[in-house]
Amino acid sequence: MKLAGKIALVTGGAAGIGRGCALELARAGADVAFNDLAESADSQATLNDLRAIGRKSAFFAGDAFDHESCGRIVEAVLQEFGRIDILVSSPAYSRRGEFLTYPRDLFEKVVRGTLFGGFSMAQHVANHMVARGGRGKIVFISSVHSRRPYSRACAYNAGKAGLNHLAATIAAELLPHRINVNVIEPGWIETPGEYATFGEQAIREEGPKLPWGRIGQPEDIGKAAAFLSSDDADYITGTSLVVDGGFCLRDSI
Repeated sequence: MKLAGKIALVTGGAAGIGRGCALELARAGADVAFNDLAESADSQATLNDLRAIGRKSAFFAGDAFDHESCGRIVEAVLQEFGRIDILVSSPAYSRRGEFLTYPRDLFEKVVRGTLFGGFSMAQHVANHMVARGGRGKIVFISSVHSRRPYSRACAYNAGKAGLNHLAATIAAELLPHRINVNVIEPGWIETPGEYATFGEQAIREEGPKLPWGRIGQPEDIGKAAAFLSSDDADYITGTSLVVDGGFCLRDSI
């Protein structure tokens, strides 16, 4: 229970990696506020699972891609929980397509969801942390796409690469306040978005071929987030942790 007594806010927490992070933070002892765009069967299921773990939890609907909406979400969480000790920023929007025909408005939407959303929520939370005297943990969910130019993903690649650099810059600026800012780079993780992109058959067939013998699970990322949110990671800031089961090493085998 390394996070006992801590309050965490997880964006994009109703499903996928965000849900995995919310559950693992709760298993580590944190009370968890989580956000997604709107209330849904997924958000209710996550809320039920968090409460079954025995932690105080609440869902906050709102657009994590919009700066003013992020402010309202943070204010609502502070009213309910009193403070925020941990932010796991996991909003994302991804659509693949060929660069030569990729729509400009879709490029902007993907980058806004990946990069702008991370900036806005982190800024609001960091201001709260600084105002109360400093200390806290901010964890951004990036991707191995940030360092490898996978084709048909120009917007997502650019957004995640920008997110990594943004996080490092924030980490540097928040050093005087002892706020740890780090990034997790997931590899191929089994999420609803991956099923929508690749289909069930491809995931079922390709997962066992990966270097670790399986596709990653949201809880794999959640456990890394729980570590980076704990006192065990007190001396770690401005870094990026790849959690990919050797995905980026597969060409080396």
